[in-house]
Amino acid sequence: MKISLSKEGPNFSRLVYGCWRLHSDPKGSGIDRILEKIDVCLESGIDTFDHADLYGEYGNEEKFGAVVKSKPGLKDKIKIVTKAGIQLPGPNRSGISVKHYDTSSKYLTSSAESSLKKLNVDKIDLLLIHRPDPLMNADEIAKAFKSLKESGKVLYFGVSNFTPSQFSLLQSRLDFPLVTNQVEFHPFYPDPLTNGVFDQAQELSIKPMIWSPTAGGRIFQPKTEQETVLYKTLEELAKKKGTTIDAVLFSWYLFHPAQLVPVLGTNEPDRIRSATKSFQVELEREEWFQILEAGTGKKVP
Repeated sequence: MKISLSKEGPNFSRLVYGCWRLHSDPKGSGIDRILEKIDVCLESGIDTFDHADLYGEYGNEEKFGAVVKSKPGLKDKIKIVTKAGIQLPGPNRSGISVKHYDTSSKYLTSSAESSLKKLNVDKIDLLLIHRPDPLMNADEIAKAFKSLKESGKVLYFGVSNFTPSQFSLLQSRLDFPLVTNQVEFHPFYPDPLTNGVFDQAQELSIKPMIWSPTAGGRIFQPKTEQETVLYKTLEELAKKKGTTIDAVLFSWYLFHPAQLVPVLGTNEPDRIRSATKSFQVELEREEWFQILEAGTGKKVP
């Protein structure tokens, strides 16, 4: 299933595959293993891959790019999302002593150009500002975005983890629309339902992308009492509907009228396949609220 993030695009698969864990796959991060997951995604209708410059200590884009280079024609079948703006100390960031944000025009431009080379692609379909920068100069970001757009290096732009006011500030400096705000959202963290993020998305007719939809795997590996309550709720609904708990969970995201676009973070091909079964699950409104209550431990007011 495809979805357009805004009236102008881009057109992405409704589920997106997140690449931040590529380097930590217990079964390896070589070309064959990454290609296996890419192939499963494409077979399952997922053609959009979510990256960031810093994933894998600034190494995951290169790992993914090696796969793209090894398989001619692959880059024409996929859509690329990447993010920039975080400077993280580490072996691949000499001279950086403290984690900080850099949303200067110079850094954003150089990061995007570096991502293009590492990923072995001709263009980035969507570039996101990774985190709100307390020193954000909206004019600086706009300068970088306009330059990258005019050069054809990046087709669309958005943000991640922005508040509605931060989103509006940046949008005010651009003569083309930001197409998404990628935020954390799951039954344990329902804040975007009430902090204005999803309201703004509907107002502007843009589709929010959702990171950590499984709460970092906690939903499927419950340890606390609250996690167990949610797991059992999903289990009961899965049994009732004759499907998997993955499918029920992702159908919960698909149900929301803002038309959320979840980013899968799993390294397991079977989990990818299972999540795509969500398109065959039809939740009732009361069941949606049942999952929300199980996650928050509270009834709605």
